[in-house]
Amino acid sequence: MQTQPTSSSSAAAAQGPVLRDIHLPPDPSWWPPAPGWWILVALVTAAVLTGTWVWRRHRKKLWQRERVLAELDAMERQYANDGNHSALASGMHQLLRRVARRHDARATQACGLVWRETLSRVPVDAATLDQLMMLDQVLYRAPASFDQRAASEAVRRWLRLALQPSKWKRDAKMQSNRGPRA
Repeated sequence: MQTQPTSSSSAAAAQGPVLRDIHLPPDPSWWPPAPGWWILVALVTAAVLTGTWVWRRHRKKLWQRERVLAELDAMERQYANDGNHSALASGMHQLLRRVARRHDARATQACGLVWRETLSRVPVDAATLDQLMMLDQVLYRAPASFDQRAASEAVRRWLRLALQPSKWKRDAKMQSNRGPRA
């Protein structure tokens, strides 16, 4: 015998099964970030480190230039106090050699034309080179006509250019001794 469904169960059967509400998946976690964020962090970190390295290198070069020029100023003040021509010429000459040694190891032993060639690797005019070469003569001879102001300006002009590595010309002799690069 068939039984008649009750009215409440027949209404439910007509509407279909009882379903639960739609559930969305949980929001994605913020950790760990997607690979694109890792790449972005790596690029930003590399840019900051490179920028810091370049900035520190630039500041170090400026500090070295200021230190060398301050040393020249101190020599000039000492000369104003004691008037010793040979001490001023010796100090300037040693300062030139120390700066030139950064770019040419032979600069410490060069003399005469070789020293003039080393000095001329910095693009200065002939009058400046003549003033710089006169320092050698003042060191070993009596200062008959030592123009301290002209010598100081020549040394300062040469140092300002020499302390910028991009201003140095390549040494043709050193290039020919190395031969062609492979």
